[in-house]
Amino acid sequence: MDARTPLVLDPAALEALVDVLRRRGHRVLGPRVESGAIVYGDLESAAELPVGVRDVQEPARYRLEPRGDDARFGYANGPHSWKQFLFPARVRLWSARRNGDVEFSDELEAPAPLALLGVRPCELHAIEIQDRVFLGGRYTDRDYESRRTGAFLVAVECSSPAATCFCTSLGTGPGGGEGADLVLTEILEDGHRFLARAGTDAGAAVLEELPSRPATDDDLAAAAAVVEHAAGEIRRRLDPTDLRGLLQRATESPRWDDVASRCLTCANCTLVCPTCFCSSVEDTTDLAGRTAERARTWATCFAVDHSYIHGGAIRPSARSRYRQWLTHKFGTWNDQFGVSGCVGCGRCIAWCPAAIDVTEELAALRAEEEAVQ
Repeated sequence: MDARTPLVLDPAALEALVDVLRRRGHRVLGPRVESGAIVYGDLESAAELPVGVRDVQEPARYRLEPRGDDARFGYANGPHSWKQFLFPARVRLWSARRNGDVEFSDELEAPAPLALLGVRPCELHAIEIQDRVFLGGRYTDRDYESRRTGAFLVAVECSSPAATCFCTSLGTGPGGGEGADLVLTEILEDGHRFLARAGTDAGAAVLEELPSRPATDDDLAAAAAVVEHAAGEIRRRLDPTDLRGLLQRATESPRWDDVASRCLTCANCTLVCPTCFCSSVEDTTDLAGRTAERARTWATCFAVDHSYIHGGAIRPSARSRYRQWLTHKFGTWNDQFGVSGCVGCGRCIAWCPAAIDVTEELAALRAEEEAVQ
């Protein structure tokens, strides 16, 4: 049998999958329920997955409720993205101690290889975007490279999108698995099972160690129906036509004042975003001046200090900071990396306390432009 032939796994095989990955030396990370949300964290057992739980999301609203079945991946996404493991919120770069001479210690060490279980197609695209940011240029980020190298990605096609999702408008979901080592599709009709297909040789090697059976035409059709149904459930839309040009032409639009009157500049949108990559560097010393360290931390363009130069901040108003974020995300990101900075996961909509919707803001700018033509 071809190593890339689709196979069918029983739900119990997920435990074997976790065991195989742990035995191969991976730190296994996956979805779990904590503090009323589905978050990503360490998994020691497949029993820790959010069995029979779904998320209900609207702008500025998120809650969990029972599904009434045993689905392991019957949710859309939560406040966490995989970014927190590949590009952590805080990384110590070096430390120094003065004991006569000054001794420096490089803090960057190769972590245990990661295994990410439950990566949605939109999140695969987000990881690909961050790969371009940190690895695709003239200089690479050593810390990101050390975490990304050897990472094993288990994608799960989306079956239960949230009302905030708009991946179909950007071609990033709900199906697909390009870039993943293994791709799973959870099927609940006519028996609970997973269609599994390998995307890499490493994925094929892991799949060979799992209890499975060959997929039938009915299995393939059922998996395709899952993705098709999920795509039909996505109602939120975004017109991606010439967004870069639209935003360039709209720099003086009164819509920016409207959104600024609602925006709290809290930076929730950048914190939950799976692609935002701004960072800063912090230097600290102890009171005695004997030790010091430098750390890289997440930063956000919604902070006044983000645009600070000698003499003041370039973007002191909420209007200018929101405009900068939206214009970069959907416009000038293409100039830098040849791709949009948005994957349509909808996190920024659900977790904005003011319920600001990027699809609504972009549609308003487009409608405003069309009205004067």
